[in-house]
Amino acid sequence: MRVHVGTDHAAFELKNYVVQVLTQRGYEVIDHGADGYDSEDDYPIYIIPTAEAVVGDPGSLGIIFGGSGNGELIAANKVRGARAALIHSHDTALLARQHNNANIASIGGRLHSKQQVIDLVLAFLATDYSHAVRHTRRLGIISAYEDSLSS
Repeated sequence: MRVHVGTDHAAFELKNYVVQVLTQRGYEVIDHGADGYDSEDDYPIYIIPTAEAVVGDPGSLGIIFGGSGNGELIAANKVRGARAALIHSHDTALLARQHNNANIASIGGRLHSKQQVIDLVLAFLATDYSHAVRHTRRLGIISAYEDSLSS
């Protein structure tokens, strides 16, 4: 599976650690930055291209990091077709995939240990969408709304 990752300074070291672990586990990881630590960088510069890459690469998933994950979540969800979910527990990782077919996990790097983050990421990546009728219907409503914005 191809996994796109991105972060700003707030979780730079954590992102590098996750890339290393995922690569060791056989995932194909594409790192959209940041490439170096800059305490003044701006997360949308890295998060929007990460979300665009996920949407443009069917079957891939994305992991984005920030201090809390909230700003990154907002930025990612501005990309048409991105379904980013804030992941803060094992249950939110599973439900984001099972019920919302989330294609991007947003994780607050300042809120979890490295091991907790790895556990969240692996749970998200290992979980499939349920294809339940009610969830598919709801995602259809969201997609129809997105499509109406370009009209």
